[in-house]
Amino acid sequence: MNHREVILLNISGEDKPGVTSSLTKILSQYNVNILDIGQAVIHDHLSLGILFELPHESESSPVLKDLLFKAYEMGINVKFTPITEERYNDWVHQQGKNRYIVTLITRKASSMQLAKVTDIVYSQGLNIDSITRLTGRISLGDKIEHSGTKASIQFSVRGTPREEARMRSDFLDVSKEIGADIAFQADNIYRRNRRLVCFDMDSTLIQTEVIVELARKAGVGEEVDKITEAAMRGEIDFNESFKQRVALLKGLDVEVMQEIAENLPITEGAERLFKTLKKYGFRTAILSGGFTYFGKYLQHKFDIDYVFANDLEIVDGKLTGRHEGDIVNGNMKAELLKKIAFKEDIHLEQVIAIGDGANDLPMINIAGLGIAFHAKPTVKENAKHAISTIGLDAILYLMGFRDREIG
Repeated sequence: MNHREVILLNISGEDKPGVTSSLTKILSQYNVNILDIGQAVIHDHLSLGILFELPHESESSPVLKDLLFKAYEMGINVKFTPITEERYNDWVHQQGKNRYIVTLITRKASSMQLAKVTDIVYSQGLNIDSITRLTGRISLGDKIEHSGTKASIQFSVRGTPREEARMRSDFLDVSKEIGADIAFQADNIYRRNRRLVCFDMDSTLIQTEVIVELARKAGVGEEVDKITEAAMRGEIDFNESFKQRVALLKGLDVEVMQEIAENLPITEGAERLFKTLKKYGFRTAILSGGFTYFGKYLQHKFDIDYVFANDLEIVDGKLTGRHEGDIVNGNMKAELLKKIAFKEDIHLEQVIAIGDGANDLPMINIAGLGIAFHAKPTVKENAKHAISTIGLDAILYLMGFRDREIG
């Protein structure tokens, strides 16, 4: 023979020990080169592909006969596909194309959700290389509302989107329609090496706004709500609204703060998330427009590395209605994130930032992975990623973790 033969071997059938070993042992006897290999098992059904090249001196007939006999002996199906040199080289040249990760997160995956996601991928001229289930299997009897089930599927795609902005917009629109979160990330070295995770506190780590809880205890809930609404309408800025709301807390006993701290409603998935982050050596931080007292409480609970928030002035065991130091607003959060990253020698692309409000957008938008968490529509639209379906542990799936790796 004056040319090399390239053959794609496809094996399917019941998964059993020894299939890959038996087939590769035959290939080794003929000194073939393995050009590519991939395997998947779904419900004990094996799908195995091996792309191999026969050397100059070998002919395909003997090796194919041996493989066919072994497949028959093991009760599995085999298919051989000759690959031309031109087709193989075209495939090799595609390796230089951009690669991305699309992550679907939902309570329970449906065919409609997969159809919607893959249709957008297809419409953008991207090719799906692999599909991986990140979450564990669930029982057919599991009820979403009772068991807190979750499903995450990761798509590795190749190519360059025709219109990336349009694609992200389509994902956001579809996510509302199908009740799922969809993330689109460049598959680069930074995505695989995140090292710092920064959290907003109120309505992110905890399912309440602490200033609202304090205002209720002080009997000024309605007044604080009016100031908050005025700030949201843009009538007053964050700093001014913060000062006005804090002033209304004058005279509140500090023991009330301890009572509130001990009863903070922790967001779903927070404990699972922090346990896993600590297990794998991530640095963590709270960057909050709320109050240091409650941030310190959460720091102790979850072993968080940094806490930056606002300090309330306390005299004789009561709040004075004033704060101490600079106000941690949106711009300050972004600056603090940069300072922590610099101190830890971490590139901004390796940072994750999570928050729910407009004052979180500055840090969300400078982080490598910025996430709007159960946020208002305007915040979602101005962040590259959003989580609205499950709890904080969804972040782990965006990082590529599988359930078996999660603490």
